[in-house]
Amino acid sequence: MLNRTLVTTLERFILDQEAAFHSDASGELTNLLYDIALGAKLIAAQIRRAGLVDIIGTAAAINVQGEEQQKLDVFANETLKNALNHTGRVCAMASEEDEELVPIPDGYPAGRYAVLFDPLDGSSNIDVNAPVGTIFAIARRVSTSGQGTLQDVLQPGRDLVAAGYVIYGSSVMMVYSAGHGVHGFTLDPTIGEFLLSHASITTPATGKYYSVNESNFGRWSLGVQRAVRGFHGDDPTRLKGKNSRYIGSLVADVHRNLITGGVFIYPGDSKNRDGKLRLLYECNPMAFLAEAAGGKATDGRRRILDIVPSGLHQRTPLVIGSAADVDYVGEVIAETEASA
Repeated sequence: MLNRTLVTTLERFILDQEAAFHSDASGELTNLLYDIALGAKLIAAQIRRAGLVDIIGTAAAINVQGEEQQKLDVFANETLKNALNHTGRVCAMASEEDEELVPIPDGYPAGRYAVLFDPLDGSSNIDVNAPVGTIFAIARRVSTSGQGTLQDVLQPGRDLVAAGYVIYGSSVMMVYSAGHGVHGFTLDPTIGEFLLSHASITTPATGKYYSVNESNFGRWSLGVQRAVRGFHGDDPTRLKGKNSRYIGSLVADVHRNLITGGVFIYPGDSKNRDGKLRLLYECNPMAFLAEAAGGKATDGRRRILDIVPSGLHQRTPLVIGSAADVDYVGEVIAETEASA
């Protein structure tokens, strides 16, 4: 008979991971991840009630990306900042919703980590009750004292110490990695705790699905067009055709492909040369997770985690998912450019 008392909470799991892999661990990273989980619980509670309270719809404001803010965007952003800014574990924050670096308020100590986040990815899905998510990345500070600086957040993804996301869907799930595998935790609303549900997630080398917004097909480069046609089944000697699955929320599309195998593509095009996804808040944390699960992430040419950021809101094309599928896209792009 199943022993229902044998459960592993997020907090216990992270503590066990620190003990196993970091003999000198202080527990700060554990507590920081738990702070983020607390913020996610508060956001999840508001999302569940979105149709019952005045929390859906636009906030009559435009964010730094030039995008119309949803009310839940604003709520999620403030919730995460307030969950982190007083703890003494964070030296600075950077958010997709804020133009400048978010400092620690006066009177609170600055800690050892910088946190970057997209507080509510896919917020255009809110009003139609489709999945949305929170994405986060944690870097160890490189400045020496006082408040954190831009130097602390403008680090390549390969230097992150942890990253993850929370998906708010039919259930609420937090997926994270601190460099030793990728692990998923599902929120049990009856006790208010994230419980281990997906240990050591491994992405298949080749996936079943491809995820891309094909309405932009005519604006893509010839190499990207050829790669996507290959996923249609037009390159049978090299690749078996795949099924198309596109939700329009990075967290939801990457989550599905992380579990079942597949590739997500958001290329640059003639209108947006560098695509629309942000390197620091979306691509770096997702690439960190993909590689920890045995997958890959590139911009079609370079490894995402090797890109040295030059600005808080830098954008980059993204190809992420099963390793063989990501390699195929890169090979087709390179071959097309070489023959041009």
